[in-house]
Amino acid sequence: MNSPLKRVAVACLLMFGLLMANVTYLGAVRAEGLREDSRNVRMLYARYNIDRGWITADNGKTTLAKTVDTGDKQFRFEREYPLGKPFTHVVGWFAPESAAGIEAAMSRYLDGTHPDLVVRRAIDMVSGKPAKGASVDLTLNTKAQEIAYKDLAETGKRGAVVALEPKTGKILAMVSVPSYDPNPLAKANKATVNKAYNKLDKDGDKPLLNRAINLTFAPGSTFKTVTAAAYLSDDGSRDENTQVDAPDSLPLPGTNISLPNYHGESCGGRATLLEALTISCNTPFAIMGMDVGYDKLKEQAEKFGVGQPLKIPLEVSPSDIGPDESKAALAKTAIGQQSNQMTPLQMAMVAAGIANQGTVMKPYLVNKIMADGSEIDGTDPDELDAAVSPEVASELTKMMVNVVERGTGGAARLPGITVAGKTGTAETLPGKPSHAWFISFAPVDDPKVAVAVFVESGSAGNDATGGAVAAPIAHDVMQAVLGR
Repeated sequence: MNSPLKRVAVACLLMFGLLMANVTYLGAVRAEGLREDSRNVRMLYARYNIDRGWITADNGKTTLAKTVDTGDKQFRFEREYPLGKPFTHVVGWFAPESAAGIEAAMSRYLDGTHPDLVVRRAIDMVSGKPAKGASVDLTLNTKAQEIAYKDLAETGKRGAVVALEPKTGKILAMVSVPSYDPNPLAKANKATVNKAYNKLDKDGDKPLLNRAINLTFAPGSTFKTVTAAAYLSDDGSRDENTQVDAPDSLPLPGTNISLPNYHGESCGGRATLLEALTISCNTPFAIMGMDVGYDKLKEQAEKFGVGQPLKIPLEVSPSDIGPDESKAALAKTAIGQQSNQMTPLQMAMVAAGIANQGTVMKPYLVNKIMADGSEIDGTDPDELDAAVSPEVASELTKMMVNVVERGTGGAARLPGITVAGKTGTAETLPGKPSHAWFISFAPVDDPKVAVAVFVESGSAGNDATGGAVAAPIAHDVMQAVLGR
């Protein structure tokens, strides 16, 4: 072979090599991106020719999202959300080019592309039927969810409610207010969806945000349960009757500032742990926090889940007690202020961990996945951590019961049922209303539900307390779960 032919052959081989490399790159590396590219009209149409699986609750008895046949050749199937606003932040929505909530997190099951559904896809392809997804059943108690939304919305404030089953970690309710109707975001019309989304995005109350898991707030006095847990665990001889200093005002080390009790109330100079939590004294818990130290307080918080990555399967923003700044900062951190920031889900996990004899379970939303009437997958309860010993959990429970029976949490009492709880009033900016919190669980002898209620910036005046604003909501949610 002469030189010109050799050069042509090498050039051809090189071009074929480059062609194969490009095909491999497009098919393997860029395939997912090209598939999801908004300019890929073919894929857009294909998404609407899938009979997407339904989203249900109450073991399949309640429909939260369903697929309807529009009769349109290009956009054959469309999503509907029969129960609307109370469930939006959990269920989410499925739009022409995007999705949110469970619709996004469980999309591969819902649209049938998950490897677990490969046989079903093959059958649909051979039979010529539209591709069909699996149904996802959630752990939500729909009655509790609707009551939580109604009560919280009626406050006229922003906030969140989370209810857990302490022994398993099942999420029984997860509400964020304000909410929105997801149905306009599920229309097979890009212009309609964009208009609806942009209106929500510009809303100053930020209804698109899930305040239950994606925003963190100062937890106020509800965090005193964590500080008490660290203090009790640090010395096995301590119990609810242990005496602690409870001055009316506490000079903070290295500053010219004194920490008062709420509204300047007196705690008598000395108090038992039981009394200190019942009347929610700031000064003894600030002293306890400084006594155990930053590292032990942080370690205790982490055992309840603080800072640990969580997917339920929705992404959860991490909570954090803040950095180790100074003794004065630690005193404020111990009472749920300073840089201490928690999600409502995290504070529900604290209550659930105490209720479950000190063991914190991983929270989860997906109960089971169904295809053709059979369960193909489900969630098994899993331990996250042992936050405290059963003995410490018992001491904390006695203290929290006293809060409800004789302290600031009286609005959470349930007839014939012993309830444990803790109120919280978290300061925000000077001159601004406080956040209102309440965490609780019931029945104490066999816990079925743990609740965290958060009302952002409470209300003006005396209403800005967890006992007045948040505890009544927790009462109704617990009552709904317990069937009372």
